[in-house]
Amino acid sequence: MSTEIVENLINEIMKLPGIGRKTAQRLSFFIMGMPQKDALSIAQAIIDLKEKARFCRVCFNITDEELCSICKNTSRDRGKICVIEEPSNLIVIEKTKIFHGLYHVLLGALSPIDGVTPDKLKINELVDRVKAGGVSEVVIATNPNTKGETTASYISQILKPFGIKVTRIAYGLPIGGDIEFADEVTLSKAIEGRREL
Repeated sequence: MSTEIVENLINEIMKLPGIGRKTAQRLSFFIMGMPQKDALSIAQAIIDLKEKARFCRVCFNITDEELCSICKNTSRDRGKICVIEEPSNLIVIEKTKIFHGLYHVLLGALSPIDGVTPDKLKINELVDRVKAGGVSEVVIATNPNTKGETTASYISQILKPFGIKVTRIAYGLPIGGDIEFADEVTLSKAIEGRREL
């Protein structure tokens, strides 16, 4: 039978997405068997993340400074902005080494039924970036599901008056899936085959 301290860890681990009781138990006992130094490193990494991480003031990527490393990188193509739902999407797209522009993280996708309206996302901030000038193309890389498609359509409509090219990544990704779980080859093809909206 689990002691109270182990049960507490199991309950805490179960708060993570996709982790059920059995997986939480397995992880708890694995952590218990780890050298103390390694377990403390994991704990410290979590503390550092919660204390130091914040959103980039320009693109809303996760950073520990005012600007993220991508926004600070002067070799990036500043005329192209790739719009994504979550910071985790940026990591996957960067692995493809295909896109060399900047990013804009919406921090979600439109879902009126869930109360996620345009004002709850970073859409106005995207419009401000386009209004500031210098942007020639906005690549919309929202997830290929109902929320992502609704978001892509909405962004396309509000950016059309600015006379810039608005493209959508191609459907190399499975419908209903998440960009975060796509392999690099599929994602590369999707970015290369993007189309204008």
